[in-house]
Amino acid sequence: MKIAISTAGANLDAEVDPRFGRCEHFIIVDPETMKFEVMENSSVMASSGAGISAAQMIADEGVQVVLTGSCGPNAYQVLSSDGIKVVTGVSGKVRDAIESYKSGKLRTSSQPNVPGHFGMGVGRGFGRGRGMGRGCGIMPQAGPLGQPLSQEQELEALKAQTKVLTRQLTDIQRRVEKLEKKK
Repeated sequence: MKIAISTAGANLDAEVDPRFGRCEHFIIVDPETMKFEVMENSSVMASSGAGISAAQMIADEGVQVVLTGSCGPNAYQVLSSDGIKVVTGVSGKVRDAIESYKSGKLRTSSQPNVPGHFGMGVGRGFGRGRGMGRGCGIMPQAGPLGQPLSQEQELEALKAQTKVLTRQLTDIQRRVEKLEKKK
């Protein structure tokens, strides 16, 4: 069995991130051995569709259960259509959440527990789907305290965004292939 947990950290002592689609990482754990792998969430800075993309990425990993704080309707639909159980309202350390699930203290959710676009604008970084001007919503135009980015800072931010978008495109292509095989 594989369990995916939304988290801001990269180990079992990290805190569960309350946001599914916009968490920084997913930790995928075998609850029997506690062996785990960390996956960077390529959807964290998406201008839209973060929950769907994150859910597709998790589904492609063969996960059976997701533990998270909140899950919106689009992500919930993707997960549940792949037979993945979703447990919401989870908080605390990843290790403790897994133990709570194993001991039966956590119950599977029968529906999403937040409205769509719930996690937008929350967290660290730039963008988060709120738009940063010039109509595109992904290119950072200002740094801390609203100061304009230097050319070097903008270049680094754009490189980071390119990496995220490339990963999202790969995830989408994998999902399309998977759905086409199911036909």
